[in-house]
Amino acid sequence: MTAPLRIIFAGTPDFAASALSALLTTEHQVVAAYTQPDRPAGRGRKLQPSPVKQLALEHGIEVRQPEKLKDPADQSALADLKADLMVVVAYGLLLPQAVLDAPRLGCINIHASLLPRWRGAAPIQRAVLAGDKESGVTIMQMEAGLDTGPMLYTLKTPIGSEDTGGSLHDRLAEMGARALLDSLPGIADGSLHPVVQDDNLANYAKKLDKQESLIDWSQPAESIDRQVRAFNPWPVAQCRFEDKIMRIWQATPIQEQVPVDLVPGSVVSAGKSGIDVVTGSGLLRITQLQMPGKRAMSAADFLNAHSVNGMVLS
Repeated sequence: MTAPLRIIFAGTPDFAASALSALLTTEHQVVAAYTQPDRPAGRGRKLQPSPVKQLALEHGIEVRQPEKLKDPADQSALADLKADLMVVVAYGLLLPQAVLDAPRLGCINIHASLLPRWRGAAPIQRAVLAGDKESGVTIMQMEAGLDTGPMLYTLKTPIGSEDTGGSLHDRLAEMGARALLDSLPGIADGSLHPVVQDDNLANYAKKLDKQESLIDWSQPAESIDRQVRAFNPWPVAQCRFEDKIMRIWQATPIQEQVPVDLVPGSVVSAGKSGIDVVTGSGLLRITQLQMPGKRAMSAADFLNAHSVNGMVLS
């Protein structure tokens, strides 16, 4: 058995906090936690610490929050920690080569995709949106490129027909923590052999944009269903109902014959089971929605106060 490692942890959101929480159950020593500076959030726009910062402070771990890591003074301060390894999870900063080279065993990353399938900021949502049948997490040795480093360890999971961006995120967060603990012994003793990624299989998972949440009803029902699921819980797929924005939280594609004289977006039926809308191919049944200033509700509850038959959603 190898000696406990001195580890620098770098991460920001809940996904990263899951990995830090798991790491804190081991014999390894987390010597510092790097995370993004506090950001304004909520209605009051008060500065809020990241989930990683909150967890680190609860366990008495030193927290560092540089805006960037390009300053030689910040790089020197990191090197002075004499870490064996740096674990990076959704940190939000690119690491300069000086930082990558500072720990004795370099820097590893927990990436929420089966590399090289999705590289970039939003691999979870892109996998759902693309209709991928499986996803997973990859432990990767970091290098200067964006998610291009050699792979050390992977765990896989199927993507179900009801999986959302949120449900897959939560499952991969738990898997990422487990993969980290599984791989640390092999990283420490050098028994894990890195596998070079095939760049020809890589796709760029660009950051989510609110404009992508707008539904184009001329698309097939299955494509819109993936859009609804991928963008739940953010930015949430949406369309226009009368003069208001309707956010669609849940929907189901229905393989039924569509009247040829109806344009995409036309409501063909509405009842307790949902609101059936014409798409470019098949019907989409809306089952949960939200109107401005209201809570999310079932389509049946919405229909208690609204009539939609014969309407066209835009």
